[in-house]
Amino acid sequence: MFRKFVNRKFELDFLSERWRSNRFEFIVIYGRRRIGKTEIIKQFIRDKPRIYFLCDKKGTEENIKRFKKTAALYLNEPEIVSNDLEEIFKWLIKRVKKRFVVVFDEFSYLVEKDSAVPSVFQRVIDEVLRHTKIFLILCGSSLSMMERGVLSYKSPLYGRKTGHLKIERLPFSSYFEFYPKNDFEKNVEFYSISGGIPFYMEKFSDGKSTLENVRTEIVSRTGRLYEEVDFLLKEELREPDTYKKIIEAISLGNTKLVEIANHSNIPANQLTKYLGVLINLGLIKKETRVTEKNPKSKRVIYSIQDNFFDFYFTFVEPFESDLVIDEFEGFESNFLKNFNCFVGKKFENLVREEIIKKHFGKRFNRIGKWWGWKRKEERRETLEIDVVALNEKTREILFAECKWRSRVNAEKVCKELAGKTEYVQWHNEKRKEYLAVFAKSFSKRISEFEGRPVFCFDLKDLESFLRKPRRSERVGNRTR
Repeated sequence: MFRKFVNRKFELDFLSERWRSNRFEFIVIYGRRRIGKTEIIKQFIRDKPRIYFLCDKKGTEENIKRFKKTAALYLNEPEIVSNDLEEIFKWLIKRVKKRFVVVFDEFSYLVEKDSAVPSVFQRVIDEVLRHTKIFLILCGSSLSMMERGVLSYKSPLYGRKTGHLKIERLPFSSYFEFYPKNDFEKNVEFYSISGGIPFYMEKFSDGKSTLENVRTEIVSRTGRLYEEVDFLLKEELREPDTYKKIIEAISLGNTKLVEIANHSNIPANQLTKYLGVLINLGLIKKETRVTEKNPKSKRVIYSIQDNFFDFYFTFVEPFESDLVIDEFEGFESNFLKNFNCFVGKKFENLVREEIIKKHFGKRFNRIGKWWGWKRKEERRETLEIDVVALNEKTREILFAECKWRSRVNAEKVCKELAGKTEYVQWHNEKRKEYLAVFAKSFSKRISEFEGRPVFCFDLKDLESFLRKPRRSERVGNRTR
């Protein structure tokens, strides 16, 4: 059980509302492994009459035998002789007149072993349950199995669910409650590794430094997350080694399709399929420039979306042969040298995906990053802007830079930023520009640069925003 259960109010409120309907409900709950699905279910059912059943990979017949034994224990009666699931549910509801919950956790294990399972549950729902007050929950971790076996229009169960929940990562604001001893900076470090995954979060202690937590839980052979990446790839994928090569290629800075293909030795025409699977699992992401108007543009880049995987392939995998013999010197040297830069990139993602969306989201309807190039002395120079937010109707655009360091001179940053904005092709003659700088702290703040409003946010500002969420944040009014 997790050390703390935080920030799942929406999910519990949804389930509680459906419980109060007092009619048959069929709820599908799914999400990547380690995301906290089972804990949400246990929190929901703890004060309710229920049968909780955890499926395994032993096949339909063995699981049905175990389920009817679980049901018999709940009823305190001898087991029904039949192994037909429809008959078992008929037997069950005749004996239980009140409303109660039936949970099949890791339902995807059943679908994986037996493609007929969705048809069996379709018959149970249509013939037995639909006119009862049973609250049926099917929960699974394999996204492909749950989507294909339960949610897809091709599935026999399609159209029968009364609701579904895809469980997402915890937001960064949860870290304040989860780690009460941490300051904002240390929480960003923890977030950069655990990425809002509760299973990873509860392995870290706010009484230890980030490096101590990593040493104890990830790189030590006795660590609870030592073989986590290999475990997840083997659980989810049929060709784990192939996918591992692809993720490794991206971690080394190969962001374009042809670069990934060359490094992984996988033909580009085959690589797209693998990349699609990794995107669906939430392990990597595909991005276009935020100003790109063509949704089918081939000017895309790939990056590792999952923080834990990114950390592993950046800091752990390169030293795997050393770590297996308990040699930590190379790992620690690399960690101390490069971890701050790694955190800076995650801080940039945090600003773009949570801070900007949360506090400027109503003003800007498109938020992302931008990259391009310019000619300098006959050479092509790459340009990047950390965060760009757009509003097509009002033609307002926000350019932001994220600096994971202290005592930042905002005027200097804005001068460099303004030098790049002219290369961003988007309503150049008729747009209203804003600039923003995010940093640990500032040596100099400014509120305006060459006619553009400027917003400066340090860690104290960001903590205030996240601890006391606001309904809206209007560009044009400074917070300090």
